[in-house]
Amino acid sequence: MSKILPETEIDDGFEDEEPAPNIVRIGKKPTMNYVVACVTLFNTGVPEVMVRARGQSINKAVETVEMLRRAFFKNVQIHTVDIGPEEVAREDGSIASLSTIEITLGN
Repeated sequence: MSKILPETEIDDGFEDEEPAPNIVRIGKKPTMNYVVACVTLFNTGVPEVMVRARGQSINKAVETVEMLRRAFFKNVQIHTVDIGPEEVAREDGSIASLSTIEITLGN
């Protein structure tokens, strides 16, 4: 007998944007989860994959890309690396500035 669980929304810390199937958003999960997500996207035929992170996850984004290049796809090239700030509203109403990184990979 199967039990239907209520749908839950997971807050990944990113604003809701247009759906982009080739973006891997880095968060709190282990690095290998994001590497596997990139490998899956490349194996489905996506020509470019964007790895996006902000704040403390930037380190994990760089680690994900380097692990992908060293261990899985040696021919993957880094097309662009964009860094910059993103303003986020805190619960108390103040504005915080977070650093962001977007790394675009392709063959």
